[in-house]
Amino acid sequence: MTIIKTLPVLAIGLLLSCAGNAEKANETVHSEQNVVPESDQVPTVARDIAVDAFEQGIASADIQLIDVRTDEEYAAGHIDGAKQIDFYKKGFAEEIALLDKEKPVYVYCRSGGRSGQAMSMMRDMGFREVYNLAGGMNSWQGSGKPVAR
Repeated sequence: MTIIKTLPVLAIGLLLSCAGNAEKANETVHSEQNVVPESDQVPTVARDIAVDAFEQGIASADIQLIDVRTDEEYAAGHIDGAKQIDFYKKGFAEEIALLDKEKPVYVYCRSGGRSGQAMSMMRDMGFREVYNLAGGMNSWQGSGKPVAR
């Protein structure tokens, strides 16, 4: 009998305890939202984009267009105006580090794998905007976009 009488009291106590913790959690969340970050650094944008969005982005004069394919791949055809920095060559990270971190970077490779890795690397290095061509040159050429030789 004593256990049956005690259970409702325990259940009510547990509910009140959880409600109190939820209120404290909400207070923490609300107070954290009002905290001004110590750094005024803008968050990095790093994402894959489709061919048409990539083409529109590289039409801007104030961007950096990077081809991370090999010499042979680049010579076979590349996007006009692209600077080649071979992902597989020694010193790749050092060459990437020389780019302007404040200007948007548009990067591509054959199918999007190497350029996706390069995009992640640039994000970690503090580049503000990095866009990877989803599907790489395969998608670019498959969409009938122009190729320079």
